Amino acid sequence: MESREGLTYKKISVFWLPLAATWLMMSVEGPFLAALIARLAEPKYNLAAYGVAFSFALIIEAPIIMIMSASTKLVTDAQSFITLRKFTYGLNWLITLIMIVILIPPIFYFFTEDLIGLPSKVSKLTHLATLILLPWPGAIGYRRFYQGILIRNNLTRRVAYGTVIRIITMAITALLLYLFTDAAGVVVGAASISTAVFLEAVASRLMANGIIKKIMKQNAEIKDALTYKEIYNFYYPLALTSILGLGVQPVVIFFMGQSRMAIESLAVLPVVTSFVFIFRALGLSYQEVVIALMGEEKKNFIPLRNFAFSLGTVLTIVLALIAFTPLSDTWFKVVSGLSENLAGFARLPLMIMAVLPLLTVLISLQRAALVSTKTTQPITIATAIEFLTIVLVLFISIKYVDLVGAVAATLSFVIGRIAANIYLTPPVIKTIK
Repeated sequence: MESREGLTYKKISVFWLPLAATWLMMSVEGPFLAALIARLAEPKYNLAAYGVAFSFALIIEAPIIMIMSASTKLVTDAQSFITLRKFTYGLNWLITLIMIVILIPPIFYFFTEDLIGLPSKVSKLTHLATLILLPWPGAIGYRRFYQGILIRNNLTRRVAYGTVIRIITMAITALLLYLFTDAAGVVVGAASISTAVFLEAVASRLMANGIIKKIMKQNAEIKDALTYKEIYNFYYPLALTSILGLGVQPVVIFFMGQSRMAIESLAVLPVVTSFVFIFRALGLSYQEVVIALMGEEKKNFIPLRNFAFSLGTVLTIVLALIAFTPLSDTWFKVVSGLSENLAGFARLPLMIMAVLPLLTVLISLQRAALVSTKTTQPITIATAIEFLTIVLVLFISIKYVDLVGAVAATLSFVIGRIAANIYLTPPVIKTIK
């Protein structure tokens, strides 16, 4: 179907598919590594520790994760490239330093044992995995900066090539450790993704080299020069959005640590969420598509919106068909390697999260529509609403209703996202008028 302005679903698909493939390949990491960890010694403890360690890494990388949207929107010439690059590198060093401080044993064990309430065995495994993940946040920021430049210049396939390198590196590293060493499951998982992300970052920089040479020949007018103040004003709402969005992970872990059947919940939640992420990833990849293709005066919003709703509906239907049928047992037992007990424990959380792919596509569309007009403040407010809603639902469902931790967590994710979608609807309508 073609819009009046000429943006067809075919054109959207051609632009989106390499990014979708990138996110889809990344989404395979979680289930693949969880399946290996589940087949190694003491899977319940190692799966729980890996989930907690990965959550720590995610919250620490949160301030830098939106830099891809920033470079997609802001890098137009040599001056803006250099300025945003300095900003990115400085932020990378800062978050790495924060992670080093958190890894100091007295500080780390205060968080994991005193605050979250993890058993000593799980806490020690978590510390080991987090230490191995130390290069993760900086590498993520580095590669997302250069991926944004590739996306702006319509080189989305190169982003996908970088992810191919990442997935192959992750799989080879994981299988070598799994087959030829006695490494604990958390070591296999953390070492594999750290190595993979580092090499993907290097590959992204090399693939952007030709574009960077062209950018360095483009000089901006002095009046158009990008300043640090402009970067800050544009980026800090996006950074706060990531911090709030990913910062909910430690909060969820804290509540699950106080819940009924805590260790089982901590063990199955990363398995469930990593499977759901396969479907959510296709929606997350759509954000940069809308930013890049919106066009002047938001002329392409209607076809982009219609494509988004079609995509989200299909993804949710497919996930629901798996969640509410025996296919879920096939995934949890055969593919993920969970025991009968843990597989049964994971069914209800998966059913609850079946609607998340549609909600994810919707929020990607909403955020992109606002970013494309540099209206980022509502995005932060919506994420704060989502964060507070998740905390409130967790508190009530665990402290008063006494739900199992994994059920309470997945229920809070869905209700929180719905609250954010509802809040963002009026500002998006106002923006596109």
